[in-house]
Amino acid sequence: MSRLKPALPLALAVLTGVLLILTYPNANISFLAAIGLTPLLLAVSREPRPWRRFLLGWAAGFVYWFGICNWIQFVLEFHGGMGRWGGWGSFLVFCAIKSIHMGLFAMFAAIVLPHPYAIPAIAALWTGIERTHANAGFAWVALGNAGIDMQLPLRLAPFTGVYGLSFLFACMSVAVALVILRRPRRQLVWLALLLVVFALPSIPAQENPAETAVVVQPNLDEDQEWSPASAALMHERLIDESLRAALQYNPRLIVWPEAPGPFYYSRDVAFREEADGLARQAHAWFLFGGVEYTAKDQPLNSAVMISPQGQFVDRYDKILLVPFGEYVPPIFEWVNRITKEAGDFVPGSRRVLFNVAGHRIATFICYESAFPNDVRKFAADGAEMLVNISNDGYFGKSAARAQHLQIVRMRAVENRRWIVRATNDGFTAAVDPGGRVLQELPPYTERTAPMGYSYVNGTTFYTRTGDWFAWSCLGLGILSLFASQWPHYTPPKRSTAKQPPVKPSPRK
Repeated sequence: MSRLKPALPLALAVLTGVLLILTYPNANISFLAAIGLTPLLLAVSREPRPWRRFLLGWAAGFVYWFGICNWIQFVLEFHGGMGRWGGWGSFLVFCAIKSIHMGLFAMFAAIVLPHPYAIPAIAALWTGIERTHANAGFAWVALGNAGIDMQLPLRLAPFTGVYGLSFLFACMSVAVALVILRRPRRQLVWLALLLVVFALPSIPAQENPAETAVVVQPNLDEDQEWSPASAALMHERLIDESLRAALQYNPRLIVWPEAPGPFYYSRDVAFREEADGLARQAHAWFLFGGVEYTAKDQPLNSAVMISPQGQFVDRYDKILLVPFGEYVPPIFEWVNRITKEAGDFVPGSRRVLFNVAGHRIATFICYESAFPNDVRKFAADGAEMLVNISNDGYFGKSAARAQHLQIVRMRAVENRRWIVRATNDGFTAAVDPGGRVLQELPPYTERTAPMGYSYVNGTTFYTRTGDWFAWSCLGLGILSLFASQWPHYTPPKRSTAKQPPVKPSPRK
């Protein structure tokens, strides 16, 4: 039995990692978000050594990132050409680095766990540290994303962003840990703070969309080698499908996704003429993803808008690039480039609003959806509708596709905006301001379909203020650490003994 005791804290830490994985797609056991952190808190509750607490949190984080982002290994092995060992080796290094966040959380959470304010302090630590993932170069699903289908907690999103839901779920995990540890019941009084969600406005009711977009899901092969002839045939096919659908549904907008095919509007004269011609014949605005270039001939991942008159309107160059896919982080220089331009892309420098028949729409590209504060800036600048174009084909058939859609849905709720999402091979969808998926195309198929949307004016509190809540949590968490240690601080005592008088040196 004594041999099992040292292994119990590690088992509890690993259990937290597993529970958090099961919270998200494809398992979607969302209620686990309310107890996911509990095992880790139990594991560190009686561990006096900070370095052991850090390692327990690090182990939980490693299991979590390994399960949530296993698609990175697939990308590196199959699309990066690194082979099995190269792909696995790079991915394990990634997991080890990303796990530092949870290691720090576990080390600090144990410090405030014995105190009466444990519930808000630990929840604040979790939320604040969670926010730092974006600043550390890679962000993905937040704990609060598990609440995308929970109408009551979701009321927080327009005020606090997804981080308000993370705080709520973390509070519940701490409360469960305190009950198991048989702490005084009065420490649970902090849960009354969560009743504020009942006073917040309900999520907008479902409404019929007023506008129509024709959305193309081309289902292009990620690994296909394109020749001028095969590229021309592909362009012609997609143009024909788009025009046929446009003549049938009379859309305001035609949307093509970010895709692995050769779409070079500024450099491919033939494709430019085809794209301009499609917009003219369809009498619709045409938005599509492609590769553009800076004045220094550096590639940009861009979204291009063409007017119904067949004229170039503007383009948005992706600002937040995908690690490994579009650029290689300096500490991973050995990682191969994924595509012809990948690893060499440069970020854009400006947000763009496209004027579409007197309305303003904005596009965020693929991985940018994982950054709430950056997406909300489009709505803050005046975008009345959002378009997300993405190529999730590099995920293979992993859970990352469904996770990505879940992330996009949260952006809709935070900003009270319709989002039309066009992907290469799934999940293409129309999302309303309540985060509901109203239409969705089956993945791994070539489809062209009409999708509804509406324009929405006004801004949410979160849209106007950004991540105020998450950063406040980080500050509150740090203050709670100081408060927990202050009673133990003993200022150095000054000596009260009289010093002998200093004799003046004799004059020479």
